[in-house]
Amino acid sequence: MVLRYTPSDTAHPLLAGEVAADSARHHASAIVARADASRAFCRHLVKKANAVCELPASLRATLDAITPESIQHMRAKHPYHTTIQTTQLVAELSWLTLMYWLRRLFLPKPLALISALWTYRQFFFEGVKSLLHLRMDVPLLDACAIGVSFLQGKPRCASETMFLLQTGETLEDYTRNRSEGALIDALLDVPQTALRVIEDTEQEVSLSELHVGDVIAIRIGMAIPVDAEVVSGCAMVNQASFTGEPLAIKRVAGDRVFAGTTVEDGEILAKLVSEPEKTRLRSVVDLVKNSEAHKSKQQSRFEEFASQMVPWNFALAGGVGAVTRNVSKASAALMVDYSCGMRLTSSIAVLSAMRACASMGFTVRGSRYFDALAHADTIVFDKTGTITEASPTVTRVLAFGSWNETEVLRFAACLEEHFPHPVARAVVNAAAEKHLNHRERHADVEYIVAHGIVSSLDGKRVVIGSEHFVVEDEGVEISETQRVRIDEQTKGSSPLFLAVDGKLVGVLGITDPLKPGVKAALDKLRSIGVKRIIMLTGDNHRAAAHIASQAGVTEWRANLLPQDKHSFVQSLKEQGARVVMVGDGVNDAPALACADCGVAMGSGSAVAREAADITLTNGNIDALCNIILLSRELMKRMNTSFAQVMGLNTLFMALGILGIVTPQTSSLLHNSTTIGLSILSGRRYKTQKRVTH
Repeated sequence: MVLRYTPSDTAHPLLAGEVAADSARHHASAIVARADASRAFCRHLVKKANAVCELPASLRATLDAITPESIQHMRAKHPYHTTIQTTQLVAELSWLTLMYWLRRLFLPKPLALISALWTYRQFFFEGVKSLLHLRMDVPLLDACAIGVSFLQGKPRCASETMFLLQTGETLEDYTRNRSEGALIDALLDVPQTALRVIEDTEQEVSLSELHVGDVIAIRIGMAIPVDAEVVSGCAMVNQASFTGEPLAIKRVAGDRVFAGTTVEDGEILAKLVSEPEKTRLRSVVDLVKNSEAHKSKQQSRFEEFASQMVPWNFALAGGVGAVTRNVSKASAALMVDYSCGMRLTSSIAVLSAMRACASMGFTVRGSRYFDALAHADTIVFDKTGTITEASPTVTRVLAFGSWNETEVLRFAACLEEHFPHPVARAVVNAAAEKHLNHRERHADVEYIVAHGIVSSLDGKRVVIGSEHFVVEDEGVEISETQRVRIDEQTKGSSPLFLAVDGKLVGVLGITDPLKPGVKAALDKLRSIGVKRIIMLTGDNHRAAAHIASQAGVTEWRANLLPQDKHSFVQSLKEQGARVVMVGDGVNDAPALACADCGVAMGSGSAVAREAADITLTNGNIDALCNIILLSRELMKRMNTSFAQVMGLNTLFMALGILGIVTPQTSSLLHNSTTIGLSILSGRRYKTQKRVTH
């Protein structure tokens, strides 16, 4: 068969192929070819993703052939998790069944024996490989079970056993690939945005609206959404997610930057060099790949237990053979194993939960974090962007000395416009609403995380930021008269201090409203068993107390730096608490990484999302309640599947050993129930049904 690909076809060999011939015979072959290509979809992409760190150029060359049109075309025409994989399943099962019965009914016994031995070679070599690596696993178990039939002089029984094993493996592959395919499909539907620059204006657009050649703006704390080339500016880019290197790399005009990396400092304008859907596909595949590396303790424990059961199968077979002197009964202990059922049902349950998460608006890196959420008793919230809207407004401007309110607001906007922080946006928007234009009179600015901004004006040091930064760190003095005025006129808001040459020249009162439904969501968290809810903020005590009272939070901490938040979360863990940290800013990243499970808001900084284990794309705290309930449901499903696999397979093994059924029948029952339990593990969760309806 010849597969043809041209750019005009917009079909990639990972997804589909077109047949060169037009005859009916070749058309039938094409269906099988498409099915084969689809079956390898997830595994092939995962292999490519594994090469990201070692061979990024090779991976990019492969993905260059994918276009957004080809992805959408193939998903619409051939949904791989239904149509293509079903066609492939029917084709493979038909072929296996046809060849089995042709050999059984029409081949003479000598040729049937040769054919059976030829088929057995695959099982034999896999078993030998396990022996060479000193592993007592399922391939060795299968090779021994089939070998026993040959030693008994029963090649027909051996052929029947191999047919059942191949059929079971085909069905298991189909079930797993269908679940992985549905997960990738759901993740591709999670929206992402970027800041497109047209002339002198910036516009937030969906990635699907971007094209090669478009210019996007990327600033400190933001993720790079697509592969691009820097056209202006300078930034320190953390490429750990792409290369594995932890240190940020300087990127200037002419350098390439890659999707999924993060700007730690500076800002750049970059031109797209590849279509967004290609780099997005790579990120999705990377997430699916990494989910296997983040297994929960429960899932790992089940799989480890399943592997430890294999030696007992051999011991039981030896014991049965020694007692009964019946090789057929002894082989029954080799025909049924626990490993396949436990591994498959737990993996399918996790993939199904991750797919449910994607459909409900959040992404999870692996089952380990479902485990942490299911057992969480303490949830720590950052204030800004989680409990509040992260859309603050300037409600008051105070001027001191020779400065007036207009000058304070204009100059503050001039400094803040270089940074994507919500407070910076509030200041810039307030100046724009008053039509306060400004020219760049200051030198380069430096952003200090969780503190503020440093620059210079006519040779004088300029600082703007929190009271802790301006007063304590920078040593700016505030008179008692100024203090009383600030306290009275910025009550209930967060003051932003502006100082020039060591003297206070202005204060801006920033108010960030509470998110709708936060109090109800926190009450719901308490109702489902969360014992402690704590709010942390770098804001002052007055602003923190005001928001805490509105949200119904009784335990909170204010004036915290990033290291303080990290230390607080660490102390909770040392006290034995199961801690979930929820945040959205660069200053939350240490605490997110320290917690048992870190949850980032999708609208927050890329650094926070990188440090977190779960991302809530819609930023709704109520979604946190849903994912906790889903996590508990997943744990319950995995426990149920474990009990079912153990009970049913023990029953089938006992029936074979007692001679009530043949070893081949016990194998058939084992494979059938494994597939059935896997399908049950992949069904929709009650939490998902309730949320989506």
